[in-house]
Amino acid sequence: MSLKGKTLFVTGASRGIGLAIALRAARDGANVVVAAKTAEAHPKLPGTVYTAAAEIEAAGGKALPLVVDVRDEANVQEAVEKAVATFGGIDICVNNASAISLTGTLSTDMKRYDLMHQINTRGTFLTTKACIPYLKKAENPHVLMLSPPLDMSPRWFGPHVAYTMAKFGMSMCVLGMAEEFKSDGIAFNALWPRTGIATAAIQFALAGEEGLRHCRTPEIMADAAYAIFNKPSRDFSGQFLIDDTFLYGEGVRDFDHYKVDPTAALMPDFFVPEDSVPPPGVKIG
Repeated sequence: MSLKGKTLFVTGASRGIGLAIALRAARDGANVVVAAKTAEAHPKLPGTVYTAAAEIEAAGGKALPLVVDVRDEANVQEAVEKAVATFGGIDICVNNASAISLTGTLSTDMKRYDLMHQINTRGTFLTTKACIPYLKKAENPHVLMLSPPLDMSPRWFGPHVAYTMAKFGMSMCVLGMAEEFKSDGIAFNALWPRTGIATAAIQFALAGEEGLRHCRTPEIMADAAYAIFNKPSRDFSGQFLIDDTFLYGEGVRDFDHYKVDPTAALMPDFFVPEDSVPPPGVKIG
């Protein structure tokens, strides 16, 4: 298994899960397009496209930092064309950029609603659409959405219907595009964490510093994504994967090293279907 020489176009890659996926590929000598909005350091959030690019280069890969707003069609198209001009093509598209607001209907202002749908669903559709002509030419093309299984349980909609719609829109792209581009051999899959992942979203939007202790590190998602990208694209598409269950199927048995704090109980993530059972030895909550 190796991604040496492969080119990844990763949205939201300046930090968190997107950066972890990029760094895992970089260790093989992959080319990574860091397509993210952060050009200047945020007072609270670490990482810019340039610091991410430096980390990727230090890890052994080649990086192209591009300031990209996935809501802007011309901006996305230009970034994809720069990626192809720089690296000769695109092998893997990772739709990681996302916006979150866990608010009920009356508490969700339309500006926030539009932001979530423009970044999550529309941004995923747009970025993927721009990459597909080049993915068709790739040897083993993959598209990965960081989005949940399509579980139509009311429990996932009632508390935050606007956010759920936006995330499920990403997963609907997987469902539809896997079928639409089956004959082209492009794989479309979704990956979702069973537990909270230690990212800025957890720290600042959900559970604070204490919440991070009950999370796994982004590396579990990076390792799962890496295994997906090394699957034959014609034989592995249309899958909705939970990180640890998928990795267990790939032979991983030690999940403790992904814990931020080995002594803390793991926080369950939302959108994990009730019939999804953790791997043997893994305890949630």
